[in-house]
Amino acid sequence: MDINELRGIHTLLVMAVFLGIVWWAYSAHRKKANDEAAHLPFDDDDVEKRTLEQEKTEKKE
Repeated sequence: MDINELRGIHTLLVMAVFLGIVWWAYSAHRKKANDEAAHLPFDDDDVEKRTLEQEKTEKKE
């Protein structure tokens, strides 16, 4: 077994791991978690309040 065969095996192993991660990330049982994560930036109700407070503190400085 020479170095090129080891490189080929390594390439196949890395590709299989990559495809496994992609399959896991886009599988149907992850849909709910992915949808929740996608809406996190919009779920924050106190954004306006914090923005106003930050603007006030910046004006004081």
